[in-house]
Amino acid sequence: MKTKDNPQALTETELERIANRFRVIGEVMRLKILACLKEGSLTVNEMVEKTGGSQANISKHLQILFQEGILSRRKIKTAVEYSIADPGIFDLCYAVCGRPEPAAATNSKNTKAKVATTQRKLTTNKPSKW
Repeated sequence: MKTKDNPQALTETELERIANRFRVIGEVMRLKILACLKEGSLTVNEMVEKTGGSQANISKHLQILFQEGILSRRKIKTAVEYSIADPGIFDLCYAVCGRPEPAAATNSKNTKAKVATTQRKLTTNKPSKW
């Protein structure tokens, strides 16, 4: 919370928005949907094929992502096409977990090094305003 001593601290409203954003993306199927849409716009049926989820389940998750402002949508004849409205969502995911690496480069040594680097950043950097 903002105080006289820390004017850059987040407000209660900002904290609630951040927590809600984490709740929204804290679902595996929603992350699968975002990963599919990173390549470009897709219809609901295309996402059903790519994710293996049911049409009803995909539609429910798309609605939540749309309401949060992460996705945009447009009607094309009888289909609805979704796309990423807020590409910053990927920055948030990368900030939490790091950028994806090629499978061959991933091993426990690299993972331990990443964790150590992230811990150093968290302890040495001053909190910034989102």
